[in-house]
Amino acid sequence: MLAAMSSPNPAQNQLLRALLCPELERLFVHLQRVTFSLGEVIVEAGQRAGYGYFLTNSIASLLYTMENGTAAETAVVGNDGVVGTPIFLGGDTSCSRAVVTVAGEAYKVPAHVLLEEFERSAVLQRVLLRYTQALITQISLTAVCNRLHSVEQRLCRWLLMCHDRTGCFELLMTQELIAHMLGGRRESVTVAAGRLQDLGLIHYYRGHIRILDRLRLESSVCECYRIVEDERKRLYDAKRLLQVSRSSAAFERAG
Repeated sequence: MLAAMSSPNPAQNQLLRALLCPELERLFVHLQRVTFSLGEVIVEAGQRAGYGYFLTNSIASLLYTMENGTAAETAVVGNDGVVGTPIFLGGDTSCSRAVVTVAGEAYKVPAHVLLEEFERSAVLQRVLLRYTQALITQISLTAVCNRLHSVEQRLCRWLLMCHDRTGCFELLMTQELIAHMLGGRRESVTVAAGRLQDLGLIHYYRGHIRILDRLRLESSVCECYRIVEDERKRLYDAKRLLQVSRSSAAFERAG
């Protein structure tokens, strides 16, 4: 749950904002607003997604769970993306499950509608494939980060990514979920959060986290955060996405 969340609208999602063109009115008429609670499972591993979810002020983590029940995060999805990439990538299902780690809202669209429009519209194809490239970069750097960097650095990275996607400084999470996000034990997360609190970067109490000093968080985070965010900004540059949408729409009209 986040404090001071703004009222959501489709344009809060960066992908939907880039798709605001007459050619995609068919997609927008099918959007339905939904509310997610903390810890809610949006899509289970191995489950065929019935909807694609464009998040606005909520955040979902893609988690992989091992046979012994331990789990780790592979990526974060917020207002920069969509839960349900297998719908348009042709895989139907995913080996990870999507769990809500910041409560909030989203807009869902039936899977068959999203797939039909993806196959029909060059605009939608280009925007969603750009998002997929950014997601692959994030998944790759998460694997490297979990292997090479400290829990403290990973916590800094995760907090900054959440703030980037919500604009809010306050998070309410269970310790278990935080441990899953960072691929560590609850005890190690508690120690790492305590260190950041001692430094005056955050305030932490039983899963309630408030960012106090973002600039110092950025100075404490590992290089993985900046690599992922630079790639995301490159692919999501407003002018670039708008040009992609306009050029693709013009191509469709000419065809």
